[in-house]
Amino acid sequence: MGIEWRLAGQMAKQGMNYRRLGLATGLHPNTISKLKHKPPLRLEMATLMRLCEALDCQPGDLLAYCAEPQLEQSEPQQPQGG
Repeated sequence: MGIEWRLAGQMAKQGMNYRRLGLATGLHPNTISKLKHKPPLRLEMATLMRLCEALDCQPGDLLAYCAEPQLEQSEPQQPQGG
């Protein structure tokens, strides 16, 4: 994946558990748990803003772009004659 989701690290840095972050954001603790353990495929701007405000961080603290490793190109294969 090209995006690294860093919610767990930010929660640990701020000493936040599911309940405290849920109270601070207005999101259910189960939602926080899902967000922490599985990166969301889509993230609403309002949710991102709530998380940043509650964790006193910037969006870049929660999301990081990670370039995909380049695959080595092998030598072109010669067509087999038959």
